[in-house]
Amino acid sequence: MFKYLRIGLLLIILGAVAISSYRARTKSVEWQYTLMVNVYPINGDQSAASEDYIRQLKREDFVAIEEFIQREKAKYGKADQAGVEIRLMPQLKEGPPAPPAQQNPLKVMWWSLKFRWWAYQNAKLKGPGPQVRLFVQYFDPAKSQVHHSTALQEGLIGRVNLFASKELSPTNNVVIAHEMLHTLGATDKYDLANDYPDFPDGFAEPQRQPILPQRFAEIMGGRIPVSTQEAIIPMHLGLVRLGKKTAEEINLLPKPNS
Repeated sequence: MFKYLRIGLLLIILGAVAISSYRARTKSVEWQYTLMVNVYPINGDQSAASEDYIRQLKREDFVAIEEFIQREKAKYGKADQAGVEIRLMPQLKEGPPAPPAQQNPLKVMWWSLKFRWWAYQNAKLKGPGPQVRLFVQYFDPAKSQVHHSTALQEGLIGRVNLFASKELSPTNNVVIAHEMLHTLGATDKYDLANDYPDFPDGFAEPQRQPILPQRFAEIMGGRIPVSTQEAIIPMHLGLVRLGKKTAEEINLLPKPNS
């Protein structure tokens, strides 16, 4: 009997977590209230260069992300609706668990649960309403290679890997914006094998003639296609646009047949 009571209690807790998570995901893209995006810097390689970079970080370093969202919302007729606000949070001493090297569904599911539990323990939500939590790990560009970042819509959390470089700060903001939109339901729009944007959804201007070279990157496409074989990293958010498919995914446009 005690065993069944434990199982029942666990199911109730899991159900409550699932309902809470669903409500947070839904409210995060209602655009009725300002969405708080909490950025937690982490020294990803424990280097002096990364520590020095984190020490001089300011909230203003991330304002370009707020401006990007507001600009793109206006393009879809949502200028008067609420946007996002970046909050620079205290530095964390350790980073979240790394995703599995192999995309085994069970391993990915287990990592997702561990990541959400780690976020709950290390970064409590500050205030009411849905909030995105981005754990931004910085690495010395002279010594480290930055691996792919990842984010989860479940829990509105992201693990973002960046270079500790003032010169690369604008490019870092492109990566942060990309991962932030993942937490809101936006999907990748590029070929995972070669990082080349998918056509048409991964192109910022799919109707442009001639189609190549493109002038901008679509935020979830990640790069600016300049030829059939080459796509370059945008150096700042001024060179990035939010395409129609992504707008549908984050509720700036109604989804087809909805």
